[in-house]
Amino acid sequence: MGRVIIGMDPHKRSATIEIIDDRETVLAGGRFGTDRDGYRAMLAAGRRHPERIWAVEGCNGIGRHIAQRLVADGETVVDVPPKLSARARVFATGHGRKTDPVDAHSVAVAALRAKGLRHIVADDETVVLRLLVDRRDELGRARTDLVNRIHKLLLELLPGGAKTFLSADQARALLATIRPRDLVGRTRRRLASELVGELVQIDKKIKAAKQELTDLVKDSGSSLLELNGIGPSGAARLIGDIGDIRRFTSRGHFASWNGTAPLDASSGDQQRHRLSRAGNRRINRVLHIMAIVQLRHDTPGRAYYRRRLAQGKTAMEAIRALKRRLSDVVYRHMLRDIQQLETGRGGQPGATLQSSAADPNPEASTSEQSLPGPADHHPRTLNADAA
Repeated sequence: MGRVIIGMDPHKRSATIEIIDDRETVLAGGRFGTDRDGYRAMLAAGRRHPERIWAVEGCNGIGRHIAQRLVADGETVVDVPPKLSARARVFATGHGRKTDPVDAHSVAVAALRAKGLRHIVADDETVVLRLLVDRRDELGRARTDLVNRIHKLLLELLPGGAKTFLSADQARALLATIRPRDLVGRTRRRLASELVGELVQIDKKIKAAKQELTDLVKDSGSSLLELNGIGPSGAARLIGDIGDIRRFTSRGHFASWNGTAPLDASSGDQQRHRLSRAGNRRINRVLHIMAIVQLRHDTPGRAYYRRRLAQGKTAMEAIRALKRRLSDVVYRHMLRDIQQLETGRGGQPGATLQSSAADPNPEASTSEQSLPGPADHHPRTLNADAA
């Protein structure tokens, strides 16, 4: 028996599989539960074929739980991006109808035809950073929601309300000056006081999360915290989402993956590029914050931004060029960190070249075209240690 591909359309409580050979002949299929009995039955159905590869759709999303179980049982698993399987379904016969068996078939066909699909490995230390920074982001959103609700109540209790950036101590001091006499006013003040108490607790959790992230980033041997504009959350996001930076063959590949490289929109003799809205938006956000912070201080990044403005670029175009340059700085720093770890410890710890920390699939890039100008190396503008 030759190699087979087991395409899987995963859900929370069920998984539909279809087994095809290298000629796309359907050999078997079925729907199984994701509980222990259903999983064992599905695993047994797959193991009837000695040379097998499991192709799971969305291993960073709904398919993560079952992909990790398969890897733990010694199975070979590749991640099929949903967009890739959708293309296989649309261009197949059957009017592109979407059902679980059709999706499983599309996943299997996409895995058979595509090259460079990411192999899934067991969760490593980078997943810890990703989980913690996700929690830190959730706390930040919860704090913003609380402050907005406090602002709403203070505006009804105090003429003009409070200032935009409000701390718990400042809100408590304002409430101490308010003594409403009517029932509605007293109720508003009581609710605002309760929200301030919740804000104090969230601030404590945010402080503890920041310290934990700082310690973990330092323990990982990363030098990202040395960069101007990168804090503990940004460094943890970069390490957690990127994993091993060497999976990107070049700085242009990395910039394409994070969305800072422009899209080639040339036609005929007209050569032009346009803004890319693809890529990992979380990493893009980290680079954007890094750029804004550098603009607020006397840094090489601000000097570079002003030179781009002097060349006739708009403010937004100059910021995009700066982000593209900072992407190169981060790439060089992370590459140097790995080289130093290998030299000091005799091997690369943590994520592998096929790390499951990759999100999304680096092969599913938009354009590896580097931005003319900013992507070129100019040591006098920015070096690996200047940003």
